[in-house]
Amino acid sequence: MIFNKTYRNTILILILSLVLSACATKKTSTTTTSSAQMKDDVYVGTDTVKYLADGVPDRVFFATNESILTTAARDTLRKQAAWLRKNSGINVVVEGHADERGTREYNLALGERRANAAKDYLMTYGVSSSRISVISYGKERPVDSGSNPLSWSKNRRSVTVKAN
Repeated sequence: MIFNKTYRNTILILILSLVLSACATKKTSTTTTSSAQMKDDVYVGTDTVKYLADGVPDRVFFATNESILTTAARDTLRKQAAWLRKNSGINVVVEGHADERGTREYNLALGERRANAAKDYLMTYGVSSSRISVISYGKERPVDSGSNPLSWSKNRRSVTVKAN
């Protein structure tokens, strides 16, 4: 009798452990569509990217609720900084954007953090802060008006625009 209870309880614990471990498994994936891509939570496609100059992309993308620059974002900003150092008469505005989720106030603050992250990185590569201004649009200017993970990833960005 005691052996049956112990055996039953052991089996029950094993089954519950398997169920819980299956629920806790982190799923990371790369989603690919015909013209755009996402790696984890960050947009890596090229269909929304414009160019600040020949071969210099104008935007970098962020993960949800983040203002930390990805490796790809740092690479793009290094290209922008090199171009800006060669063209010292040009000033830029770094625009911060967010996706549609969250309050207006939260997204404005997040957009500003993203724009400032890009500005700070440009400054570390020799671009004077007097040549860079920052503005946040939050969720007010989406590049993709869809309401799905791919659209949201395209909208989480900072864009460097010529000011003069």
